[in-house]
Parts: sequence; structure tokens; C-alpha cells
Amino acid sequence: MFAAEQPKTARHTVHKIGGTSMSEVDAVMNNVLVGKLTGKELYNRIFVVSAYGGMTNLLLENKKTGEPGVYALYAGSESEWAWGDALTNVARKMAEVNAEIFTDTVDLNLANAFVQERVEGTRSCLMDLHRLCTFGHFKLEQHLLTVREMLSAIGEAHSAHNTMLLLRRQGIDAVFVDLSGWREQDQSLTLDQRIEKSFDGIDVSQELPIVTGYAQCSEGLMRLYGRGYSEVTFARIASLSNAKEALIHKEYHLSSADPKIVGANEVRPIGRTNYDVADQLSNMGMEAIHPRAAKGLRQKGIPLRVVNTFEPDHAGTTIEDDWTPEVSKAEIVTGLDSAYEVEVFDQDMVGVPGAGEAASATFKRFKVSIVTSSINANTRTYYVHAPLKQVRRCVDEIGKAYPDARINTRKVSIVSVIGANLNAAALLGDALIRLKQDGVSVLGSFAPSRGIDMQFVVAESDFRQAISILHDQFVSQAENLSPKQREPKAQADLAA
Repeated sequence: MFAAEQPKTARHTVHKIGGTSMSEVDAVMNNVLVGKLTGKELYNRIFVVSAYGGMTNLLLENKKTGEPGVYALYAGSESEWAWGDALTNVARKMAEVNAEIFTDTVDLNLANAFVQERVEGTRSCLMDLHRLCTFGHFKLEQHLLTVREMLSAIGEAHSAHNTMLLLRRQGIDAVFVDLSGWREQDQSLTLDQRIEKSFDGIDVSQELPIVTGYAQCSEGLMRLYGRGYSEVTFARIASLSNAKEALIHKEYHLSSADPKIVGANEVRPIGRTNYDVADQLSNMGMEAIHPRAAKGLRQKGIPLRVVNTFEPDHAGTTIEDDWTPEVSKAEIVTGLDSAYEVEVFDQDMVGVPGAGEAASATFKRFKVSIVTSSINANTRTYYVHAPLKQVRRCVDEIGKAYPDARINTRKVSIVSVIGANLNAAALLGDALIRLKQDGVSVLGSFAPSRGIDMQFVVAESDFRQAISILHDQFVSQAENLSPKQREPKAQADLAA
């Protein structure tokens, strides 16, 4: 299926539809999958779909609240029945979704039979594994990652199969491409092999593939990428097939700030940016695309477009590797409202190469993300984003590695101004002056030489105000300025 075409000559595109969008079935059908398209216009597209909104939370655990789903109950509950009841609830929820979606009885019966086969097959497998692990030779912990992936796959298979049925009902030659490895004997395939095998014999010029976001492979997508695996699958399909363009359909535009903070009338769709900006957004927890997924597209020279599911006529935001705006400007003001400052002071660090390696290794071991950091002669300060429990464990371990150190922690927020061409060194002074004028105390500031972002550490209580101030300074006010007027004040003063 995958011809040796290059992105510039390829005819097909690869699309990813997020879970929140998938739940709006009519909007997806009318704005993304079908809409005004007819005949051959419907093809030369590949769609990778997520599970319906909230379904993966039920299967695994709630991403925000931590409320246990089937997996969490299976892995940690003392009751044999708690996870079974939760799995039954998943089947019921899926059947309710099916009832809302399908008006045709035949399609509804097919959809329900598919859910029953997947859920009950999984239930049987989990019961057998549970019985097997009652013997001392087998440890449940050794199989939990496989269990997690098996459960997660049910969600994507459900939504992909339903979408295929809906499209076929409209006379479109849709194909259900199941990458989950369900009931397949060979589980040793790599991700690339799994994709190539599943697409073998599919002609995208005449068929419309609907693909599961989860792919079973020897690398273990869940282990490597957590719950961002569907974007990795999407990007790998685009890269292997040398797609003309990769598109992600979200329920919102990639905008200059959170409209809930600065106001819906103040935000602006970005329009165009580059992969450097996408990486910085990931660092701030505002993923345009998973960074590992972006890497593959970037290397292949495939542009990524982020579009709004509910505004089909809007071009969205194009992300390219080699695009840099001529005028230095801020594109996005975002941040982390909850972060922690961990300050490690140790006189013995002075003049010792690699003195902070043990602290960095500790954060890595406990999978705590370091957002930014600073170093001086005797102090290493880390700004991390993780639950307090994880941070405390890291602090305890760092204390053991540096027995004479004084370690201080406090809760903070981090605000970041990001742009593909950001004259950060000159803009930093303007930002600090404006924040001070408006009553925001800056606890720390960083302007890396690459000129992509500026970061400001502020008190939690100042987070929303700081975002509003900096958005007004660098986006709202700058919108109507000429290139000369946009020149940072500090730079203009030097020129004078």
C-alpha cells in the first residue's frame, strides 16, 4: 500500500481525531469525514481515531482525578469482583453510545455484537490470568503492562468500528483497520511491521481506512508514550506512507492563550508556526502533538495542521519544520498553574563537575518532568511538574544523595511566552517591567538563547493575572503595531 512517494508529490493525507471530537459524532461526520465531499474526494485520506471521550478513563483510570477504572481495580483491588463490575459498566456505556449513534437496527446489532465480543474476550483473558497468578511461579506485576494495553485497545476498536459502520451506511467504502493485535498469534511485530501488515492490500485511492489509535507492537506503546500513543500511531502512519499532510482534529483552535483566562474575544488562532514551538507547548503541558510523534513528521518534512472540528471552513494552524516568521513576535502565552520549585544548596558543589547529576537522575527515575532549571556555584534549582507525592519522594532521595545539602521546596506557577521567532533577550526586560507595573512579583525568569520561549516563575495566586498581562503585552497590543513599533523597548533604547 505504501508507495515510495515523497510528501511533496503524495496525494493522500493522514488525519487524527481526538476523543472529545469523536464523541460529537454528527459534527465529525458532517465536518470532517463526509460533509460536502463526494465521489473520489472522499478517498486518499486515512483516519486514526481515539476512543470516545471518557471511555479510556473508565478502562484505565481517570486522567485528572485518578478515580480507578478497570485496570486500576484489576491491578490493585483486593476484591476479585470490583474490576469485573467495572468492565461490565464499560460494556453498558459502550452500548449506550451505540444506541445514540445508530438508527439502523442492523448496524446497532453489529456494533453491540462487536463490543460484547471484545469485552467478554478480555474478561475471560483477565480471569484466566488472575487464576494463573494464584500459583507462586507467576507474578501479576509482570503482566500488568500487557493488561493495560489490552484494556486501552478496546476503546479505540469500539470507536473505529462504529465509524466504519456509519460510513458504510452512507455508501462509502470504509475499511476498519485494527492495529490492536486482537486474537493474533504473532505479537512480536514492531510498530512499523504492524502498520504495514494491516495496510497490506488497502488502496487508499478507493477505500477509506478507519484506524485504531492503539497499535499492539513489540516496543510497547503504552510503556513508551503513556496515553499519548494514538498520536504516535498517527504520525508513524503518516511517515511510513509519506503523506502529503498530517492533520489533527481537535475541539478547539491552537490559539494564543486559554480563552477561559484572557477572554474568548482576545485569543487568536496562531495560523502558522514551527515544530520548535510545538515542542515548547509540550513542555508546558499544552500538547499540539506528542513530541515523539512530532519528531517523525519533522524528519520526513511532513507539515502538520491542527484544525477545529467545529469550524470546517477554517484553515487552522500549520506547523512546519523550516518556517520562521520575518518579524519577531510572541505567538502563545501559556503555562503550568501547578509546579514545584526544588532548591538544592550544597557548599560541596562548588567547582565540582557534574555536581547536580544525582538530583537530575532522581527526577528521571521517578518520572518527574523538569520544566526548567537554574545553576550557580553552590545551588541547583529545579522547577518540576508532578503530583506532590512524587515530588516529596524525589526530595527524600536527593537528601540521601546530598547529605550535607539544604533542600527547600515551594509550590509555584510557570508562565511561558512562546514564538517561532522570539527575540527573548530583548523582550525579557519589557515583560519584567510590565509584570512589576501590574503588581506581579516574578520569582524567577529564563530566556534561553534559542529564542523560542521566555519563562516566568510566579506565585500560584498570580498565574492567571500573569498570563493575561503578558498576552495583552505581546499579542493583543502588538497585533496593530508595525514591525518597527514591535521592536522591544530595551533594544530601541540601545539603538538610540
